[in-house]
Amino acid sequence: MADTGWPGCAKSLKGVVLDMCGVLYDSGEGDGVAIPGSIEAVKKLKASDLQLRFCTNETQATREKFVAKLQRLGFDISVSEVFSPAPAALAVLKERGLRPHLLVYDGVLPEFDSVDKTNPNCVVIGDAAENFSYQNLNEAFRVLIGLEKPVLFSLGQGRYYKETDGLKLDVGVYMKALEYACDLQAEVIGKPSPMFFQSVLSDMGLQPHEALMIGDDLVNDVGGAQHCGMKGVQVRTGKYSHLPWFVALTSPLFFVPVLIVMKLHQHRTGCL
Repeated sequence: MADTGWPGCAKSLKGVVLDMCGVLYDSGEGDGVAIPGSIEAVKKLKASDLQLRFCTNETQATREKFVAKLQRLGFDISVSEVFSPAPAALAVLKERGLRPHLLVYDGVLPEFDSVDKTNPNCVVIGDAAENFSYQNLNEAFRVLIGLEKPVLFSLGQGRYYKETDGLKLDVGVYMKALEYACDLQAEVIGKPSPMFFQSVLSDMGLQPHEALMIGDDLVNDVGGAQHCGMKGVQVRTGKYSHLPWFVALTSPLFFVPVLIVMKLHQHRTGCL
């Protein structure tokens, strides 16, 4: 559960992990739009003594192109600070000698250029957006159902996310369809996977209780972080205002991005 006492929580922190879509910006046409106050929040965190990383389930672009988009919006972010599912999935595929059938967005395909995809023995799905057609889903199903030991990797398991023109179905919906059809359980790479959060903590050299996760997704951001022993805070942006029945699953703190940073600063320094 989240630590609801800000003084005790803030003073013990050594690192902050920020979700991106719905926390820093809303995706949509072009580069999307920065959420008011988020650029300043990142600047304040970088000027503090806290380590800062960015953790996203974004799978519609390579990390390089994704970070370039955020930089055009005005954010001070570098590729080495961003953790996303596709590079993590690539490492797993190579480690286990797997050849994937890919059902992903065209923009993220270059992340998998270095892995053999002939005669696939597993399926990888990400947020494929318009590529989630019946034909493409059925092709992924046929690959899985034809394997003696089918393996399905899902780059995240979100239900939906927010773009500037409204809510969009996320990869978790299609993951569940393939799980049901093939009678299997997908291996999730990305939030809320404990291994994904641990990779971020390891990069910062921190223990879970020393880090705070800030996100708009109560289950994948806040709940996933809390499950690993991290603190979890939910912002009132992104998908927050659209939360339905699972609102009581975790107990986060609620603030908008700039107020989170101001609270952290206040209780770590004793002043605003």
